[in-house]
Order: sequence, then structure tokens, then C-alpha cells
Amino acid sequence: MKIRLSHIFDEIISIENLLEAWMEFIRGKRNKIDVRQFQSNLMDNILTLHNDLTNYTYKHDGYQAFNINDPKPRNIHKATVRDRLVHHAIYRILYPLFNKTFITDSFSCRFEKGTHKSIERFLRYYRKVSKNNTKTCYVLKCDIKKFFDSVDQKILYNILKEKIADKDAMLLLGEVITSFNKNSVQLELFDLQNANRERERESSALRARNSHWKFNQPNIRQYLLERI
Repeated sequence: MKIRLSHIFDEIISIENLLEAWMEFIRGKRNKIDVRQFQSNLMDNILTLHNDLTNYTYKHDGYQAFNINDPKPRNIHKATVRDRLVHHAIYRILYPLFNKTFITDSFSCRFEKGTHKSIERFLRYYRKVSKNNTKTCYVLKCDIKKFFDSVDQKILYNILKEKIADKDAMLLLGEVITSFNKNSVQLELFDLQNANRERERESSALRARNSHWKFNQPNIRQYLLERI
């Protein structure tokens, strides 16, 4: 039986998750100018983001393009700090489900994996295939050109849709997926008019969500201060 996530939108946009996502996001980035600017007004920025997400008014901004050499030339598109915080908040909630679906030898961006573990795994296979360095063996090193630029957004969206039953979460994921759209691909998302009418009928549930912590803004600010 396939497991589908439901009621995860509230988890993604919660103050707790946004703050935990921020604490993880800034590791190794504290001296970046854009990160320091966001940090200088952190409480208001997180509260504003939380309110935009809660009220369905969040819109993903554009990307800053620049070139790097590592060592080959690469064209990078960087989202704003605010949007990258949303990315990380989503990642924190979706990771436990999707991590189980990855093959063992996928090492990037996974807990208890990484470069050193991948090298250990490679050496294990190398010794096995080369018969303890007595036979010649070969390694294929390859890269998919413009991979992220060429990802089929409809396929990606439908993969997520198979795993996630929460419509609000899917609308947020659709907003993020289509934020970088070189080929002007359009996703067949939910009927926004029907979604808005449904949200009007669920206004009482929305108020309950907003009062989940029974926090007013000063209390949320105090919570953030205690955690930073």
C-alpha cells in the first residue's frame, strides 16, 4: 500500500519548522551578505513569511544569475534567502518519506551519507571488481548537461502528487517548481477558483491554525528570541 502524506502544509509553514529550517540553512552561510541582511530583521521576516504562507499570498521571487568555475564554468541561478528558507522548510518535512525511496548508492544531500561514505563505497566495489587490484577495472564519470534546467516539471509535479495528498502543500510545491521556468512549462494545478471557494468555507479551520500556538506576535517574538 502506497503511503501518501496528508495535512503536511501546516507542518511546513509552522513557526517551529521555519525557525528550525533557518538554523540549518545558515550553517556555513552566516557571513553571506544576503543572509546577514535577512538575519538583521529575522523575527519580522519569519513572521511575515509565515503569514504569507498561512494566508496563501506567498509568491516565489526570481533568481539571481551568475557564473562560477569549479573547475569548469557553470551558470548558477540563486533564489532569494526568503525563498531558500521555504525550500528548506519543505525539505525538512518531505525528506523522511522520499529518503526511503532512494537507492543505497545515492549519497548527495542525505543524512549519514556524503562524500566520505561514497568514497568508502567506491573502494569496496573497486576491490571487489579488481580482485584486490589484480585486474583492470573502469569507472564512468558523467554529468547531465543542464540537468536542472531540463527537468520535466510536469513529471516532477506528478511524482510528488503520487506521494502527497495535501492540496495546499501541492499548491506550494507547484509555486516552487514553476518558479524557475526557462521553457514556460505550465502545470495543470488545482482549479484556483474552486480552491479559493473551499478556503473561504474553511475559514474557521484557518483561524484554528493561526491560533494553534495561542500566540500573539509578542509571544512569537519572544519564542524566536529564546531559540536564536
